[in-house]
Amino acid sequence: MTVLPTEPDSAGQGHRVVWITGLSGAGKTTLARAVTARLRAAGEAVVLLDGDDLRQIFGATETGVGHHDRQTRLTLALQYARLCRILSAQGVTVVIATISLFREVHAWNRAHLPGYFEVYLKVPLEELRRRDPKGIYRRFDAGELRDVAGLDLAVDEPAEPDWLERYSPQRDATSLADDLFSMLHHRTSP
Repeated sequence: MTVLPTEPDSAGQGHRVVWITGLSGAGKTTLARAVTARLRAAGEAVVLLDGDDLRQIFGATETGVGHHDRQTRLTLALQYARLCRILSAQGVTVVIATISLFREVHAWNRAHLPGYFEVYLKVPLEELRRRDPKGIYRRFDAGELRDVAGLDLAVDEPAEPDWLERYSPQRDATSLADDLFSMLHHRTSP
C-alpha cells in the first residue's frame, strides 16, 4: 500500500508544475518539449522531465512482462510528483510528461504542487494504436506485454484537468504548444 505524505504545501514557494498526462503515444513528450522551448524563450527557468527518462533514473526500466503493474506505476508517479515539488521549490517551472493516470496522484499534486496545472491529452485508442511509437500496442496484441495503461491496466482519467485536449486530426503539436503556452502565460499575468 502506498502511503501519501501529509506534510503541508509551502504556499508561495517555487514556481509551477505543468503535469502533462495521457496514454502512451498521446503526444505528451512532444507537447512538453515544445511548450518548454516557448517558456524558456520567454525567459522562464524550466526543467523538463519525461516519464521514460524518469523510469531509468528511478531504476524502473522495463525488465519483463508484468513489471509495470498498478502499484509499481503508482509508486513511481508519486516519486515523480515529489521530485517536481523539490524542483519547483528551487524557483523553476517544471514541465513533466508522464502517464501517471491515478486519482491518488492527481489529488496529491493539487494539494502539494505549487501552481499545479494539469494537462490531459485524450486520444482515442484507435489513434494511439495507429501511432504506436514504442510498439507497445503491437507488443500487447502479440501477447508480449501486459499491464499496459489503458488496455489491461485500468487508469483514472483526471476528474478536472486544467486543460483537456481531445484529439483532433486538424491540431498539430505546434498549435497545441502555442495554446498551452498562452494559457500558462495568462494564468500568471496580473
